[in-house]
Amino acid sequence: MTNELSSTIQWQDFEKVDMRVGTILEVNDFPEARKPAYQLTIDFGTAIGIKKSSAQITQCYAKEDLLGKQIVAVVNFPKKQIGHFMSECLVLGSVGEENDIVLLTSDLKVENGLRIG
Repeated sequence: MTNELSSTIQWQDFEKVDMRVGTILEVNDFPEARKPAYQLTIDFGTAIGIKKSSAQITQCYAKEDLLGKQIVAVVNFPKKQIGHFMSECLVLGSVGEENDIVLLTSDLKVENGLRIG
């Protein structure tokens, strides 16, 4: 087994990453994406609001299985233009050997917008 750690970061660097729990409200196909992806609309609660994201999760998830699912995302990255779509957050997941992505989720329902720490 190889060590895939690229570098060590300081605690102060980690504290800058704002990870939150959100609920997926809407899932749309994203045929213009270079790799198969969905366009997600995610509710992060009243303090953060609704954000959109592009996610390459089509190998592991059908659209209907994603609706209502609570996921973890980074909400303080700059917006990123992906084709005609503006991604406003980064949905987090584990990446397998075949580049299949399994979402990081909450096993219990929690309030949207809760910070991951």
